[in-house]
Amino acid sequence: MTTILNLSELLGAFIMNRSWRRLLGWLLCLGSVGWTQEKVIIDTDIGDDVDDAFALALAVKSPELQVLGISTAFGETDVRAKIVDRFLAEVGKSDIPVFAGKPAGKTPMSQRIYGEEGHFAKSSHADATDFLLQEIKKYPGEITLIAIGPLMNVGEAIDRDAAAFRKLKRVVIMGGSIRRGYGDYGYNEHFPPSPEWNILNDVKSAQKLFASAVPLYVMPLDSTQLKLDEVKRAFLFTRGTPVTDQLAILYHLWAQETPTLFDPMTVTFVLKPELCPVTAMHIRVDEKGYTREEPGTPNAQVCLNSNPEDFFQFYLRRVGER
Repeated sequence: MTTILNLSELLGAFIMNRSWRRLLGWLLCLGSVGWTQEKVIIDTDIGDDVDDAFALALAVKSPELQVLGISTAFGETDVRAKIVDRFLAEVGKSDIPVFAGKPAGKTPMSQRIYGEEGHFAKSSHADATDFLLQEIKKYPGEITLIAIGPLMNVGEAIDRDAAAFRKLKRVVIMGGSIRRGYGDYGYNEHFPPSPEWNILNDVKSAQKLFASAVPLYVMPLDSTQLKLDEVKRAFLFTRGTPVTDQLAILYHLWAQETPTLFDPMTVTFVLKPELCPVTAMHIRVDEKGYTREEPGTPNAQVCLNSNPEDFFQFYLRRVGER
């Protein structure tokens, strides 16, 4: 059922809620005409690189989104799900259900201990693909799937019920490399396109997605190599909120210096699409994991460029908000 907040409900919440200044800000932004939340499901490979956690942080800090559930993909999916369990519990969002895709062997995971040592982890998690298909049938044409990991769960859903999968409102992915590869930030020397991690780790599922006829929005390397430098990290990690505290813990477990916030652009696009304008393109995923730009009927809307300053102005304000 679509969540509608009218003016009287918001005023009631304004009176009752301790965080009334924040609520007033939302009220002024939304106006008095009502507001519909966007239903989203997030599919993630959290636990390796740390950008997945930064994407989840933005999602839980955004009241425009109704997060129906979070699913995990790639490798030890139940370990990844336990990381999500703890993150959600620590930030007061344990009502969001967590699901695990089919496991596929062990992989190095820098943030493993965060989930395994916490007391919030569930003993088991229901199947990610079952959940996705169930929710699509429950809310046909209403759900945005945000996929920020390898596409195992997406490929399985298409195999199991392609007709149901096509009833998604849209799919937004972090994936691909169209005109710029790893290390090409737009201001330095050019690095040619390369197989991108999420596509490369399940080429067949990526091919199925690009052929699925579902409205597809792609945030490739071209627009997502967004460096969270020392100044920005210091701002976030000294905010002292439940969300920023968890990001600080996961960042230190990651044990590298400067994160690249690839994945948060997908959530940002859902919230503020003007920050990553898209171009209709025909993309072919080849057997080596390249995402080739070719002539033909467009099968994706692709963001080829973003403005890092505009992105971080939005991201840091939203996630760092007390």
